[in-house]
Amino acid sequence: MADDDAVLAFRLRNRQFLAPFEPLRDDGYYTLDGVTRHLAQQTQMMAESRSVNWLIWDKDCHQVIGVINFSNIIPIPFNACYLGYSLDGAYQGRGVMNAALNLAIDEMFTKVGLHRIMANYLPDNHKSAKVLARLGFVKEGYAKAYLQIAGRWQDHVLTALTNDAVLAIPTQ
Repeated sequence: MADDDAVLAFRLRNRQFLAPFEPLRDDGYYTLDGVTRHLAQQTQMMAESRSVNWLIWDKDCHQVIGVINFSNIIPIPFNACYLGYSLDGAYQGRGVMNAALNLAIDEMFTKVGLHRIMANYLPDNHKSAKVLARLGFVKEGYAKAYLQIAGRWQDHVLTALTNDAVLAIPTQ
């Protein structure tokens, strides 16, 4: 239950800051019940190997400051997933997300054994563009009206990172 409270506090602190980068959320998303339901759904999807979700904690103040989600995991022959993430506005520009994603991506490649991670961002989201480029993600395309963000269909830059070590693993 402590995670639920910490995630709710993160959502409430960052509601306005993250709104331009996320789908529209109903008021229930910003309640303890909404967080509890969402975390239960994520736990179920993790048990089914359909997603892996991380919370980023500030150890000094014991609060959640970010989230990382590897979702829609598709097994062989695709062996890939989508990456989504968000970081508390107060922690932007400190390298926190870059460090957390480095660890999380390494885990997904080495322990989960994924071949490909895809991450897409709004063309004006220069911070995400820089984070993904630093991590080695390569631009693969541009999708018009790709996702409904902030209440309207918006274009996205499509990127991906592949794990070359997985290429050498024989498949069944």
